[in-house]
Amino acid sequence: MTSSRYKVCITLGTRPEAIKLAPVIQKFRDSEAFETHVILTGQHREMVEQVMQLFEITADEDLNIMQPKQTLTDITYRSLQGLESIFKRIQPHCVIVQGDTTTAFAATLAAFYQQIPIGHVEAGLRTDNIYNPYPEEANRRLISQLAQLHFAPTQLAVENLNRSSVTGEVHLTGNTVIDALLTVADKQPECNVKGLDWNQYRVLLATVHRRENWGEPLQDILRGFHLILDKFPNTALLLPMHRNPTVREPIKASLGNHPRVFLTEPLDYGELVGAIQRCYLLLTDSGGLQEEAPSLGKPVLVLRKTTERPEAVDAGTAKLVGTDYQDIVSNSSELLSNKVAYEKMANAVNPFGDGQASDRILEIVQHYLGENH
Repeated sequence: MTSSRYKVCITLGTRPEAIKLAPVIQKFRDSEAFETHVILTGQHREMVEQVMQLFEITADEDLNIMQPKQTLTDITYRSLQGLESIFKRIQPHCVIVQGDTTTAFAATLAAFYQQIPIGHVEAGLRTDNIYNPYPEEANRRLISQLAQLHFAPTQLAVENLNRSSVTGEVHLTGNTVIDALLTVADKQPECNVKGLDWNQYRVLLATVHRRENWGEPLQDILRGFHLILDKFPNTALLLPMHRNPTVREPIKASLGNHPRVFLTEPLDYGELVGAIQRCYLLLTDSGGLQEEAPSLGKPVLVLRKTTERPEAVDAGTAKLVGTDYQDIVSNSSELLSNKVAYEKMANAVNPFGDGQASDRILEIVQHYLGENH
């Protein structure tokens, strides 16, 4: 690497970060203007490695912090400690983080302590409830107070940032997840699940993992799934399970013996895209799927009481249904029995971008460093 290149560290620790940063990493590594260092914290392990293999990305540093039953304090402390020494050694001109994970917050704080400019991908999401989602709402607000470059995915995110009186530059870029999604979807990836005939059933793709849905809300969600399957015998449920036993064990206990329920390990990103392409609709508490599924024409029912992506609800691509089993059943039933309602959601325009967000981010960072270094 030549000394004239700008040194950029891109940090990630979870699968959503890996997906949304993959196209950014590819753009920076392809650019002759940058010396790019990819740093893994190891907050998640196997799921991140799958994404990196899919996008043919390698890490330059790995903190390997993951431990059984790790707490938010564990993740934050070990990430801060490891990133401090890496940043001191590399001395980057900019650190790029994504979203609202504890890895992103710790990397932001570590960079701030060394007065390194921070670029925040997917900035400006808000629910205005500090504990929902937890800890993400707090993480992203704290990151926003320290970042110099805010890469907002939507106009609403821009408005949220301006309303928060953040310092630094706010840029509307679109969401990098659409860049990643369209790249993978073009390859028409397979999703082969043992025993599942995609042509025999209308398949409901479900994911449940968020902390605020642990316990009683999860039991309500699972009851809703049972009732939908009973009411519509031509449906099947595909549910890739999160690795956390707090989520896995209730799911397996409730749905494990149902003949039309297919419980799997987490799908790799290619398989997930293949599943979205083939399924009928999605029931999820995932933030990313609210963004991705509409690009492939699939309605999303959001199993949460709040969402930091109201643009999807406003655009009609997603509907906030919460965790009450009766609401889950009634909203699913409408889409499964009313073709007009289904087509209205399926054909609504995705508000999250055009697949060019990574190009814009590269250009913005290069201009910023040129002006300030």
